[in-house]
Amino acid sequence: MQLLTKVRKRSLLSLAIILPIGLLYSHYRYSTWWLNQEVGGIFYEIFWCLFAFLFIPTQRAVWQIPVWVLVITCLLEFMQLWHPPFLNWVRSFWWGKMLIGTVFTWADFPYYFMGSGLGWLWLRLIVPKAKLK
Repeated sequence: MQLLTKVRKRSLLSLAIILPIGLLYSHYRYSTWWLNQEVGGIFYEIFWCLFAFLFIPTQRAVWQIPVWVLVITCLLEFMQLWHPPFLNWVRSFWWGKMLIGTVFTWADFPYYFMGSGLGWLWLRLIVPKAKLK
């Protein structure tokens, strides 16, 4: 029980670190070619890995969560090709743009893979050597 509490505290601290970085990055971008808008996908993936881990803090989840986050965000990217009135309405809000995006681009996918990989590494750092159930 004490281990679970420690892991959840680490997850919350990690979220408190990654969320402001991701939000700040979404509003401020450098002009160099590799620090483009798509880099935000890395922070997006890490955030969702950490967020999901708050609710499923198990040893198995350390590798399953990043895989599912990657799959879901890739599906969301493809959904950006679809523009029904309801989704356009959701995308008209700031939170809708942040959650599901507005424009499909193939360039996002490498960053999703990098973000999920880094999310997996981050979760590995949060979970101590002692096994969770």
